[in-house]
Amino acid sequence: MGAQLRVYRRRIRSTKSMAKITRAMELIATTRITKAQRAAEAAGPYAREITRAVSALAGRVRYNPLLTDVENPTRAAVLVITSDKGLAGAFSANALKEAEGLSRLLQEQGKEVLTYMVGRKGVAAYNFRERPLEATWEGITERPSYAHAQEISNALMERFAQDTDEGGVDEIHVVSTEFVSMLTQRAAATRVLPLELEEVDEAELEAAHGGEALPLYEFEPSAEDVLDQLLPQYVTNRIYFALLESAASQQASRRAAMKAATDNAEDLVKNLTRLANQARQAEITNEISEIVGGADALAAASAGSE
Repeated sequence: MGAQLRVYRRRIRSTKSMAKITRAMELIATTRITKAQRAAEAAGPYAREITRAVSALAGRVRYNPLLTDVENPTRAAVLVITSDKGLAGAFSANALKEAEGLSRLLQEQGKEVLTYMVGRKGVAAYNFRERPLEATWEGITERPSYAHAQEISNALMERFAQDTDEGGVDEIHVVSTEFVSMLTQRAAATRVLPLELEEVDEAELEAAHGGEALPLYEFEPSAEDVLDQLLPQYVTNRIYFALLESAASQQASRRAAMKAATDNAEDLVKNLTRLANQARQAEITNEISEIVGGADALAAASAGSE
């Protein structure tokens, strides 16, 4: 019984130590969420303005390879954004699951899928399954910079500019995690190139831009030339914003996972403490029974000798 009590006490000490670690990681993730949210909010105005400018340009240009769908697309590039570190719940798993669904859909459409991976977790998952990767980027998911997004964008744009016979791609898709709230993060897939243009009326267009009227632009030297310069920046910005949202989502997911781990550890400590108390009470009861039994035996022996 004493050995069992020692086991309970040892498990209580180790569980309390684990709870301290997970609590500290929860606090660190909470701090980093704030920084990641600020970075995403700071990039928001530029993202909205460049989207408005591209929307205005797209309506004035008759033809551009970045706006026009290929008649029979045969190859697509898929950029998947995961995390570099673990202990973030199902963050990377959800992104990989979304990428798997997108890849199956593209393959059913007769397209070859080339995967580009951001994050060590995604790279490790694909290497474990012996799946090919066109390019990888590691160590940038927690603090992504515009330079990182530009590097990724250049690699994708280079393949998009090539002819498919030379290894180029006809489409570019991005799989990332959208930061909905502190409690909700959603993995989503978006086609970046060619741009998907939808016909909407003026009221819907103004509502999509925050209720503001669309500005009137004058282009020099021409709308086509401006669009050629602006679209690569637009693609880079989309990737940068996806990296920022994924960074915030990663920290929010890690915070939720660490909070759940801390709560589970505290519940486990309570259960182990109750079991330890029961074992201690049983040990005390057993010792009292032995003492009482010994006293009764001595009393009986004394009475017999008399």
